[in-house]
Parts: sequence; C-alpha cells; structure tokens
Amino acid sequence: TSIAMASKAPYRVCITGAAGQIAYSLLPHICLGRTFGADRPIILHLLDIERAQQALQGVKMELEDCGFDLLQEVVVTSDASIAFKGIDICVMLGAFPRGPGMERKDLLAKNCAIFKQQGRLLDELASKDVKVVVVGNPANTNCWVAQQCAPSIPKGNFTALTRLDANRSQSQIAMRLRVPPS
Repeated sequence: TSIAMASKAPYRVCITGAAGQIAYSLLPHICLGRTFGADRPIILHLLDIERAQQALQGVKMELEDCGFDLLQEVVVTSDASIAFKGIDICVMLGAFPRGPGMERKDLLAKNCAIFKQQGRLLDELASKDVKVVVVGNPANTNCWVAQQCAPSIPKGNFTALTRLDANRSQSQIAMRLRVPPS
C-alpha cells in the first residue's frame, strides 16, 4: 500500500464544524481510508469557530497520536479562507444551530450569511472540481445557497445529505396508508 500511496496525490479534505461530535466520529473513517480509499493520502483542513479552536487542537493531537498511515497533515483554523484553499472535498457539517425561542426565519438568515460566505470562498479558493457535501441543517437550503455563490464549480458537485428528511417523509406516508415504511 505504501508504494500505491506514494503514486497518488493526497486529497485535501475540509471539514467544517470540525470540533463537533459528528466530525469526531467521521474523522477516523476518513483517516483509515474507509471514505476515499485505502491508498489515498489525506491532508485534513479542520474549520470551526474561534471559541472551538482549543477543542479542535485536541482533535488534531488525537489524530496525530493515532499514527494514521494516510494522514499527511492536519490544518486547524477558524478562517475559512485558509480552510478552503486548494481543497478537493468539503464536508460541511457546521451550521448555526436553532436556539430556544429562535424563529425559523432568523435561523435561515444566519445560515444564509454563513453559506453565502463559504460558497464564495469555495468558488475563489477550492479546486474547480471540488466535491461539496452539506450536512448542516437545513441541509438542502444551505447547499443551494453555497452552490449559488460558487458559479465556477459545477452544480452537480454539490450534494445535501437529506436522508433524515426522506426517512420522515417515507414514515409519514406509510402511517397514513397504514403500511410498513419499508
């Protein structure tokens, strides 16, 4: 595998919301080759807000302590312009969470601002063939906003993970029809 790895260029993979629990569960799978292949070296770009930087440094140290063969480098930052520079893949876990008493329109406004900025930076700094997966809810809206702000990146390179929405719809329809959801 070391010979095969030496011949493949590393993927630069950005994870937003990288200090969160979902990222913490996802990162070992990426570093073990379960996501992009067992022969693809990885350079991680971990992005999170300023107040999460200490926790993110801890995540970086844990990844380095694991000694993953595929992991070549870990970049930790709160600056999206650093995180998105030259990336091949972006997994957007981060989004503004809905707080107590917060109206949906306020949540959408906050997330629109975040994903507009990130879409523009992806357009400017990422590989023109970057693949973007949006997980942060509302994923479909956030994905659309980022996509609209990145006109030089093919629209088909953006995906929203909306499986929970699909499962809920399937379950609701099944309940109304009084049939099993599967």
